[in-house]
Amino acid sequence: MPRRGRHTPGFTLIELLVVIAIIAILASMLLPALSKSKLKAQGVKCLGSGRQMMHAWRMYVDDNQDKVPQSFGPNQWVNGDLDFSANTSNWDVKQDLARSLLWTYCGKNADIWKCPADRSSVTVSGKVYPRVRSIAMNAWFNSTDVDGFGSGFRIYYKMSDVFNPGPARTWVFLDEREDSINDGEMVIGMTGYPDQPTQWRIVDYPASYHGGAGGLSFADGHSEIKKWRDARTMPLLKKGQKLDLNVSSPNNQDMFWMMERSTRRK
Repeated sequence: MPRRGRHTPGFTLIELLVVIAIIAILASMLLPALSKSKLKAQGVKCLGSGRQMMHAWRMYVDDNQDKVPQSFGPNQWVNGDLDFSANTSNWDVKQDLARSLLWTYCGKNADIWKCPADRSSVTVSGKVYPRVRSIAMNAWFNSTDVDGFGSGFRIYYKMSDVFNPGPARTWVFLDEREDSINDGEMVIGMTGYPDQPTQWRIVDYPASYHGGAGGLSFADGHSEIKKWRDARTMPLLKKGQKLDLNVSSPNNQDMFWMMERSTRRK
């Protein structure tokens, strides 16, 4: 008697569709968790970069008789204005970062100059390059550019000047938004501080890459991730376009938080 061939069972179309649907459901459940994990990892790296920059800043201060580097001026801590053009300052580490006052103090590590969540880039001769910097310095540290952003406030020229509100409550570096950042300083306008909220303004915009939060580092060496609350602090990002800066933002509690940690009246 002839042997019957073995029958190998296969999936029916319905079974395949069920499996695909289950995979899709599982993926939809996992993707938000993976996205949050990525944001958290980027936040941790951002905090580490901020602490490293503060170590570099402090070593510079210690080597220069307590004098802090200029945030803006003829001997500023870093040169170069960022935009979205083929300008070399945007994409070539050697143009400005490697000539910075802090370059050797930070171990010539270009990675700590840019938040890992900042995806801004420029195109040069058909090739896409990541921009080199997202970090900016508090303009109230030894700047020649803050007189128009609040009169009668202290400019810090030495570390010993940072006694009010104190090193743990005075930020030095933060990540600035890609559509706001230009020079090496981050201006927090003090007009109307503390009790005239209708006069508060956003001069430069802090970054909000970490789920609506941004990284800052302080004069005592610690770093923080600050969650912003006011939608005006986080306008819609339009890739490759600059924001209008120095705009009125009355009663913006994010700006009040920043003013509280930038400087004080003399």
